[in-house]
Amino acid sequence: MEYRERFYRSTFSHESRQWFPVKFLESDLWIGVDKGSLDESMPAYALDALIKLRRSMDDYLLVDPTYKKSLVPYDSRDSAPTIFKEMSKVSHRTGIGPMGAVAGAVAKHIADMLMQEYQIQDLIIENGGDIWADVSTDVEIAVFAGESPLSGKVGLHIPKQEFPLGICTSSGTVGPSLSFGKADAVMIVCRDVLLADSYATAMANKIQTADDLQPVIEHISANNDILGALAVKDDRMAVCGRYELRLFK
Repeated sequence: MEYRERFYRSTFSHESRQWFPVKFLESDLWIGVDKGSLDESMPAYALDALIKLRRSMDDYLLVDPTYKKSLVPYDSRDSAPTIFKEMSKVSHRTGIGPMGAVAGAVAKHIADMLMQEYQIQDLIIENGGDIWADVSTDVEIAVFAGESPLSGKVGLHIPKQEFPLGICTSSGTVGPSLSFGKADAVMIVCRDVLLADSYATAMANKIQTADDLQPVIEHISANNDILGALAVKDDRMAVCGRYELRLFK
């Protein structure tokens, strides 16, 4: 798998929001806040929150290294930070290792801290293609699918009344994250961003060829946790759920 520069972030642009990056170690967040709620202290506060969160996580993984390596559901110790307990709980729902939810979990925890500290109307946090969002406008989001001719050309329309939501994408051909499949992209939408992140990985693991798209999307459609999904492999796609498909130029 090759790493791609995150140019897809430009698709999140909206004239009513201000965006800023927050980076620490492997965590690379892109945070959007409505201009009416923006405070000049937010970037520094978010960075401090991310540093504290990541340090607490890394400290725990030193004493429980199996947690990071597990590819199956795994329970954290009682002494673990809350974020790990949440990831463990999700892993038992999705059937994969708890680290499959880490990007969504980090986005959610930073969102929670910002919302507690500031009065924010619209907030979006993207972390490696995984998104936590609570916004007051409809959103149309295209799926980034690497070399697929459908990359950036298809996506979902999500009405404003649906938020807050987690919108997460996993790929076996793009990015550094571990995947046992060869999907160009599997986008999953759930109420819980940790579930969306973990399910995206789990479902992408099941796709080796384009012929796997339909059985996987049928499996997804039977899952009540998942509100919407879009899967892409090569020049084919499959979609299910409550959100309208959108085509982009």
